[in-house]
Amino acid sequence: MERTLAILKPDSVAAGSAGKMIARLQEEGFAILGIKKMRLTEAQAQAFYEVHKERPFYGSLVEFMMSGSVMPIALERENAVAHLREVMGATDVAKAAPGTLRNLFGTSIERNAVHGSDSPENAAIELSFFFSRAELLAAQ
Repeated sequence: MERTLAILKPDSVAAGSAGKMIARLQEEGFAILGIKKMRLTEAQAQAFYEVHKERPFYGSLVEFMMSGSVMPIALERENAVAHLREVMGATDVAKAAPGTLRNLFGTSIERNAVHGSDSPENAAIELSFFFSRAELLAAQ
């Protein structure tokens, strides 16, 4: 079993799409180990996306992620990272395959509904950003 992190972004939470997205994740065989609804502070958004600090979209990404509530979700299943990325679809919603979360719920490359970890190593780092070890152990 493998773990990964999804974040339902402010656009999907504000649009009322969270329930449908969570149901889809469960249909795809993901077990939900933890879920929260929160509003990121500037410091939290900057720290989480620090890997993109030198990229031209960093500032707008941080602003967007602070613009409303987000829902971090700790997920588990076989091949979780790769499967979540498949279910999410391409970052650019215009290129996302039909039926993927970004195709269904995203509206632009920046407002693309959902974040997902890109590797098992980053999943571990990202999960620990939002969930304590005790929270994830309690979910087992």
